[in-house]
This record gives sequence, C-alpha cells and structure tokens, in this order.
Amino acid sequence: MAKTELIGLSKEEIAQEIAKIGEKPFRAKQLWQWLYLKGVTDFDKMSNLSKELRAKLKENYSITRPKIVAEQISKDKTHKWLLEFSDGQRIETVYIPEEDRGAVCISTQVGCAVGCKFCHTGSQKITRNLTAGEIVSQFMVARDAYQEWPTPTDETRYLSNIVVMGMGEPLHNPENVVKALKILSDGEGIAISKRKITLSTSGIAPKIPLVATDIGVKLAISLHAPNNEKRSQIMPINDRYPLEEVMKACQEYQRLSGHNRFITFEYLMLKDFNDTPDDAHELIELMKKYKIGAKFNLIPFNPWPGCSYEPSSNNRVRAFSKLLEDAGYEAPIRVARGQDILAACGQLKSKKSLD
Repeated sequence: MAKTELIGLSKEEIAQEIAKIGEKPFRAKQLWQWLYLKGVTDFDKMSNLSKELRAKLKENYSITRPKIVAEQISKDKTHKWLLEFSDGQRIETVYIPEEDRGAVCISTQVGCAVGCKFCHTGSQKITRNLTAGEIVSQFMVARDAYQEWPTPTDETRYLSNIVVMGMGEPLHNPENVVKALKILSDGEGIAISKRKITLSTSGIAPKIPLVATDIGVKLAISLHAPNNEKRSQIMPINDRYPLEEVMKACQEYQRLSGHNRFITFEYLMLKDFNDTPDDAHELIELMKKYKIGAKFNLIPFNPWPGCSYEPSSNNRVRAFSKLLEDAGYEAPIRVARGQDILAACGQLKSKKSLD
C-alpha cells in the first residue's frame, strides 16, 4: 500500500490522519510542529511521540523533499535549485538574499500556459500544476540549506519573505496555492507572516479577489504595458483578460483587503517598446482612472537565449522612474539578481526529466 505524504497536508487533514490511526487529537499538533516548526524528516527523531505511534507513522506515511538535481550560487549570492519531484518533473526555486533577510521565490507549475513573449519560463509549455506539498517543500528545501530549523523569530531569520513569482501562473492553480500559503503562514509552523508573502499574477482577473479573501497576502500584477494593444503583443493572456477587467479586479482586491494596501505593478522595461515618456504618462492616467493605490517595480529586462527583446538603457529607465515618482507613485528600479546563473526575473526554466 502506498504511503501518504505528510508534507502539504493541512492542519485539518493532519488531524484526520491522526484520528484514522486511532491516536488522540493532541498528537496532531505535535506532528504538525515536528513537520513545519522543526523541519524533521525522520519519524524516529520525534521524541515526544510514543514508540508505538512512531512505528504507525513510519508504516503509513512519508516525509519527503524534492530531489536536488543541481544548485548554483551566483556571484551576488543568489541561490538557485533545480528540483525534481517523484514523477520526474522539475522546477526551479530561487533564494535572493539581502544583508539581513531574503526572499524565496517559489514556483507553482511545471512550465506555464500564459506564454509571455519576454519570459523564458513561458517558452516551456505547461506540463502540470504543482501540489500544495510540492509548493511548500520548495521553501523547506531552502530552510534545510540555510539551517533555519526550528522556525526562527522574525528578527533572526534570513529566509524572511516569500514571493510567488517563480515558474507558472499561481492563479491557474489556485486551490493548491491557497492551501500551500496557508501552511507556510501558519503561526505554529513555518510562520511566514502574510505581510511578507507576495503573490504575482499575469492578471487572471476573476481570481484576483481571492488573493484578499482566501489568502490575505500582498498582490503584484505583471503589467508591463500601459494599454491593451501593447500588452497583448507581449502577453497573450491580455486578449482574455484585458486591462479594464484586471483593473476592476484590482479595485475589488483593495476593497476587500483594505484601501491602505497598495498593489505592486511590475513593469519590465523593454527597449523602444514600452519605455518612452508617452508610455509613462499613459500608465499614470491608467492608475488615476481606476483610482488604484499603486506602486511600481521597474524591472530591467534579463536577456535569455533566443529572445528578441532588448533591455532599455539605464538613462531611459531612470527617466521613466522619475516621471512616475513626480506623479506621486513609488517607482524603484529593481536591481537584477542572479543573472549569471539565469535566476533573475523571467529566466527560470527546467527540463521535464533526467536526460
């Protein structure tokens, strides 16, 4: 009989499994903490569980991490893992460190169906959604690597943030993403504050409000153009969910989450395509029209083999940022990280199985 994988089970599901093997309810909390607070993968190390219970757990359940096929560390300390799951499918996960903290960029699908023209991941067709356990386990791999078990306090942890910006479109896999982020943010386990989790979407308009209602995390929109004509050229998803629908969904997200919660609009700076002063002014008018509490994240384009787009010049990016800031919007220019190991924004890609 196949064993049940514990990583990815919710608190309620853990409780059900404990009841199923005839154990008392308080054991569920103990098991949860061993899994998600202490990061233990060996039932024999669960010292406050009886020998009999540990034997039952070993017989019926498993605790696994994805296989680390390869890992690279950039000259700027960005750390990338190529991870393989039990069916041979692979994804990439990235840790981006800062001086006293850092963000783990997690993937939600093998490949991506959105097909943005500037994105390396988008050139890899969708294979399947990741399970909640496969999403959670990416962060656990990073914690293993940096020895941040048991869960440290907010003041001492280096893996402090999560950005759902890796491979795949999170809102094409909402059930597993919601479940995974609830596990990752649970205060009795991994305990990443919802204020330190950001979900990035290409604009799946009908699903955007659930980021407020079902998860309660920060929202980022991959915008990348100020109008439908340009956006559809580089993001085919815009034909299905045009800017008008995306902006209305953003309004609803802000209404549900509190009007003081700003939305980050990610804007990839592409040479001679979306980087002119006219583009900046049109972007400002778009935000004013929908009264969106917005801040911008201007992203230098990270080239990858076979892509026809080129990055904007530094001068043009700075001028674009100034126009947005003069209009009252935060518009920092993101510093590209991990370019030398293809770990930067839009560069993630993996092969299906071992060659």
